[in-house]
Amino acid sequence: MGIPEEFVPRTPAGRDGLAALLSAPREAVVALDFDGTLAPIVADPDAARAHPGAAAALSRLAPRLGAVVVVTGRPAAVAVEYGGFAGVPGLEHLTVLGQYGAERWEARTGALSSPEPPPGVAALRAALPALLAAERAPEGTWTEDKGRALAVHTRRTAEPQQTLDRLRAPLAALAAEHGLVVEPGRFVLELRPPGVDKGAALTAFLAERSARTVLYAGDDLGDLAAYAAVEERRTEELPGLLVCSGPTTGEAPVRELADRADLVVPGPAGVVGLLAALGAELSPAR
Repeated sequence: MGIPEEFVPRTPAGRDGLAALLSAPREAVVALDFDGTLAPIVADPDAARAHPGAAAALSRLAPRLGAVVVVTGRPAAVAVEYGGFAGVPGLEHLTVLGQYGAERWEARTGALSSPEPPPGVAALRAALPALLAAERAPEGTWTEDKGRALAVHTRRTAEPQQTLDRLRAPLAALAAEHGLVVEPGRFVLELRPPGVDKGAALTAFLAERSARTVLYAGDDLGDLAAYAAVEERRTEELPGLLVCSGPTTGEAPVRELADRADLVVPGPAGVVGLLAALGAELSPAR
């Protein structure tokens, strides 16, 4: 049958990663970001939902693999709800690592582990409105409370990038005051505890599963740490495939990701197409 040409990686390392996944799928993990990768980017994050074909594609692919894991900055329970992952036959091998790995949900049991947020987050929550008012953040600027982190979005403002750039320094200073760090993204600055990122979460999960091969798909700057983790594994001769989910709205893909990716696909629809192609290729019926 074969993988369609549009899903064949452009780099030798990526082609090696794909070949390793297809030849020994039980030793492989497919790891995916949520927003921008499985779900389209929307103006209101509360309105985000996974691509309509995502759960079906994953339910066919997951039983053939060692594991499937969603690694996201969202709370795990929110990603599960917005992804439609709970109770789907075939997704028993799915894990969701929320809040950059601080939270964990297992599809097999439905169990959710979620530690208490660090005290700096509560202090930040109290101080952030005053800072945004003092900085005269324009109409459309809004704060998303993720429990263990807070994200300041500028996508709805008249000048999203200029607003983001103007708020970057004062938000970084406020985060540092409370022992937190700032993680930039597309028209968003997330203030969260240090030492947690998608790279650390992915590395720990792969070690836990004794995975040899990993496919990681992401779309934004927060995914760079996971990319670096896959690249580090490659130096140890462990195959990996890096996928960039590019936007479909005329906006350019995040250059730092696209330049390092083995394969760039057109947004969540492209990611779902890749997952479906892998599931079809690994199906016993092929």
